Amino acid sequence: MTRFRPCIDLHEGKVKQIVGGSLRDEGSALQTNFESTLPASHYADLYRQDGLTGGHVIKLGPGNDEAARAALASYPGGLHVGGGINLGNAATWLEAGASHVIVTSWLFDETARILPERLDALVAEVGREHIVIDLSCRVLGETWVVAMNRWQTLTDLPVNADTLKALGGSCAEFLIHAADVEGKCEGIDARLVEFMGQHSPIPTTYAGGANAFEDLQIVQNLSGGKVDLTIGSALDIFGGDQVRYADCVQWNRRVPRG
Repeated sequence: MTRFRPCIDLHEGKVKQIVGGSLRDEGSALQTNFESTLPASHYADLYRQDGLTGGHVIKLGPGNDEAARAALASYPGGLHVGGGINLGNAATWLEAGASHVIVTSWLFDETARILPERLDALVAEVGREHIVIDLSCRVLGETWVVAMNRWQTLTDLPVNADTLKALGGSCAEFLIHAADVEGKCEGIDARLVEFMGQHSPIPTTYAGGANAFEDLQIVQNLSGGKVDLTIGSALDIFGGDQVRYADCVQWNRRVPRG
């Protein structure tokens, strides 16, 4: 069944909710919905107390390692970590308390071409059971294409049934941000959720655009309960006024994964 998955998005060491499509290297166009006065460890401890598992800590650019480590220390084994993950540091992040490492950009070369041998090496290093592949994507015509480098660069990897089948044997889960709607609180990409429910061979978490508690039921219906949902900017603990965190906790308790 569909579960609520929590998140901690980090930018310049702060817990923030941003419009994903506004991320740029120069930072001048960044649109921030919320910046917390509380540390990342506060949210990790909250999720631990409420028994929420499988949430993700995403480091959006440099300057976030200390905050990420503090969050993992507050909830060892309860969170995934992503942002700058590669072969050289993946095991270190698992040792720091992450249950899984989330990888995207490192799987591609400088021309945004997929390098399968890198994924093979990561599996050999930490095991597929500790790997989440982030298929965060943008709409391109009638399909979606994976976007790397904080969602700025389109890769050569389409999000289609063949891709999901090819990658599904090398990781434990998929995380998929719909970058075009991320942080906008204007509704989920229903077509993408339905597609992942039909074609993903492994557990999948969708993030992007959720703006109502009812979105959990919508994702449940669209995916047949095969896709989980992350809610960010709309959540009251992140300054939103559309979704109560307490209601999401109760949803998970009422509808456990079967």
